[in-house]
This record gives sequence, C-alpha cells and structure tokens, in this order.
Amino acid sequence: MKFHFSASDHDEAQSRLAEMTKLYGQTPIETATHVIALGGDGHMLHVLHDCLPFNLPVFGMNCGHVGFLMNDFCADGLPERLVAAEVAPIHPLRMTATAIDGARTEAIAINEVSLLRQTHNAAHLAISVNDKLQLEKLVCDGVLIATPAGSTAYNLSAHGPIIPLGGALLALTPISPFRPRRWRGALLSDRSRVVLDILEHKFRPVSASADSAEVRRVTRVVVEQADDITINLLYDPGFSLSDRATREQFVT
Repeated sequence: MKFHFSASDHDEAQSRLAEMTKLYGQTPIETATHVIALGGDGHMLHVLHDCLPFNLPVFGMNCGHVGFLMNDFCADGLPERLVAAEVAPIHPLRMTATAIDGARTEAIAINEVSLLRQTHNAAHLAISVNDKLQLEKLVCDGVLIATPAGSTAYNLSAHGPIIPLGGALLALTPISPFRPRRWRGALLSDRSRVVLDILEHKFRPVSASADSAEVRRVTRVVVEQADDITINLLYDPGFSLSDRATREQFVT
C-alpha cells in the first residue's frame, strides 16, 4: 500500500499529518494506492473532488468537529484498517448551469446542487422532472438537490429527509419556501433529470452551486446523477455512512 495524506489547514490536522507521514511516508497522489484525508467533512469534500481524476479509494480520519464522512482518528494499524474496511461507492451529481449571457458551466457535486436568491427578491423557480413540469412556480429563498451522502448536510439543515446510502434516491428540498406554503420537497429516483428554470431571472437573480463551485445569474440549471463517476469511500466495519445515516434519524 502507498498512502497519499491530505490534511486541512487546522493545527490538529497538520499535527496529525506530521505524525502519519513519519509513520507511513508520503506518496504523490499520482502513484498512491489510497488517499487518507485528515480533517473534517469540509476537507473531505475538497479531497474527494481532487481525487476524481485518479479514481482512488479515500479513507477519512476525523480531526475536526462533526466528521460525518470520517472515521475516528488512530495512527496505529492503518494498513490493517484499510484491508478490513467496508467500501461505500457513491455517485455525485452533474450540474449544467446556463447563465444570463448564455454561457454554460458544468460542475460535479458530491453533496448537493443548490440554488439561492442573490438579492432581497425571492426566487421564482419552475421545476421539471424527466421532461414533465411538476411545479409551475416555487417562491422561495432557494432549492437544493442532495445525494444520499449529502443528505445529512445542508439538506438536513433545510429540513430535508435523510437518505440511506444505496437508497437510489435524491432529495429535492426547498429553502424557506413561501408558495406553495405547504410544499416540503420530494424524493426522486436517482435516475431523474431535474430542470430548474429561473423565472424573471433579470429581476430575481439566482446563483447555482455544485458544492463550492458557484455560477451567478443563472437562467436554467439541469441536474442528474453522474453514473460514469464512482467514488469509493472506505469505512471501518460497523461505522459506515449507511450506519450513521440510520442513527442520525433517531437523534433528538
């Protein structure tokens, strides 16, 4: 095994990086067999994006706060942990955003694609799923589409559902909806193609983000699962993302 360690800028993560590289060395990502992320969930997202061209399994160790995507930190026995680890394959989302000037931007989201109003004016959005108009006008601060891996992040804060890994579902969740007042979102098949059209886009500008990649003043956003991309997350037995997603639903 050849390890490439990546740590966040926080002091604890940097200290752990020095400890781990002293024990196991540091291999360039181009020739590594495993990537080890040291930090919190935010750093894990950066690592997963950085690893996309290399198709390497990623094992995270928590040096932050929540660490929902991470395993517990322990410097000893890393090779043995990796041999015993459970694999959680995830597919990200592919966002194609069209801006007001006609420019198109494609980006990958591991957690969610979110649309947010840019000014004091509420966003007016039309939502179509698989070429069928499902919601003629949603008046809101925004809306997001979350993967199972991202369903416990921004989606949960917006009162969206937690989706177990492997559930073959996406969460479509409004952010501060005003009309329809009682609409709380939808669970969609992960085979769905979702089109979000921004109504009155000049008067009511909206930005679109795929994780941290943002496009301003969009007129249309298309979101679908990127089935051609598989990210393999590694977890200690009994500590998988599915296990934690289940437990999270019983937190009061």
